[in-house]
Amino acid sequence: MNGPALVLVVTVAVLFGAGFDLLMQRSLIRVVVGFMLLGHGANLVLLLAGGAAGAPPLLGGGSERPMADPLPQAMALTAIVITFGVTAFLLALAYRARELLGEDEVQDDVEDRRIAAERRRETWKVPPEERDPLEEGEEPGRDEGDGR
Repeated sequence: MNGPALVLVVTVAVLFGAGFDLLMQRSLIRVVVGFMLLGHGANLVLLLAGGAAGAPPLLGGGSERPMADPLPQAMALTAIVITFGVTAFLLALAYRARELLGEDEVQDDVEDRRIAAERRRETWKVPPEERDPLEEGEEPGRDEGDGR
C-alpha cells in the first residue's frame, strides 16, 4: 500500500470513529453531524475501492493506461445524494423536536429502562434496596395517590 492510499485509510478510520462516537451522543445535532461524517467516510471507502486512477472509461481512447472502473464513482455520487437527502430529513426532524420540546436532547424511554431492569434482575438477582425506582415503572413526580 502506497503513501496516499494509507493516508486515505487513516482518514476513513478517523471519520468512521468520530461519526460513530457522535451517533452515540444524546444531542440530535451531534447525531446529524455523526451521520454526515459516516457518509463522508463511506464515500472515501467507495473511492478507495476503485483503485488507482486510470484512463477515462471511454471506448476508443488511445491511452496506454488501463481503463478506470466507473462503478465506484457512480456509487459514490449516489451515496452523496442519499446522504444529502437523509441529512436534510434529520435536520428537519431535529428542528421540529427543538421547536416542540425546547431542547435537542434525546429523552429517556421509561419503558426501555423498565425492561432492561427486569432482565438485569432476572440475570443478576438485584436486591430490592439497590433497584432504581424509575426502572420499576414509576414515573418521576407522580404519587400513587394522585389518580393521574
